[in-house]
Amino acid sequence: MTLFSQLHLIRTFRDLHQGGLLLPNAWDAASARMFEHSGFAAIGTTSAGIAYTRGRQDGQTLSRAEMRREVENIVAAVRVPVNADIEAGYGDSPAEVAQTVETFAAVGVCGVNLEDATGRASAPLYALDDQVRRLAAARRAADRAGGLYLNARTDTYLLGVGATAHDRLEETLRRGRAFLEAGADSLFVPGLTDLATVRTLRTELGRPLNLMGGPGAPSVPALHSAGASRVSLGQGVLVALLGQTARIARELRDTGTYGALQDEFYGFEAAEALFAR
Repeated sequence: MTLFSQLHLIRTFRDLHQGGLLLPNAWDAASARMFEHSGFAAIGTTSAGIAYTRGRQDGQTLSRAEMRREVENIVAAVRVPVNADIEAGYGDSPAEVAQTVETFAAVGVCGVNLEDATGRASAPLYALDDQVRRLAAARRAADRAGGLYLNARTDTYLLGVGATAHDRLEETLRRGRAFLEAGADSLFVPGLTDLATVRTLRTELGRPLNLMGGPGAPSVPALHSAGASRVSLGQGVLVALLGQTARIARELRDTGTYGALQDEFYGFEAAEALFAR
């Protein structure tokens, strides 16, 4: 990918956040190509899904270099903008986070997600001041790379931070304001599904909001109507495919028949055509 092409894709990706974006999350080149073929204007990566395909659990179990290789394959497989899930940045310090942003920018991504979850039980979230410094470093690195879109994720809802719903909202607003002030383009709040709270967050922050859709969440149109600029799916599609695989496996084991396999069969010729490019 040329620098000119990447800059064009970055501008396109930014513009997509103005009209309510649905961002499916790919875990390999095949899933990315299928999402592109199905008409999606941009694609995200899922760090959890990539970890699963490597036989690992979620939570920064891959190194920066390992994740970079997987994301590079996804970027090379499609012609639409790709947003990379870089987890917590593969290092605690601002310098390490900046290096991570530069590393992924070099393979042609148009945006990155950076989360505030540490993965440590003793301190599940980075202290606010520390995360602000990390985001500021990510912003500077993103600007050096042509203005990559920076999506700041907070896990206040996923981790159930706060004794009450009010406390959780207040902490999310506190972090969200600080993250946006540090240079984030949007705030990502996975685990938030209450539409009234979504409306409050969007009104109070006044900036793009990213939510996660999937089973148990309101529909994508409902999330967009409540104020989400972007809805992503995380590892949801891959987990659904694991469920389908389990159903196919049970039938093959128990009866040796192909009903479940036939139900979702894409076709050999269609698959070859999908990868002909």
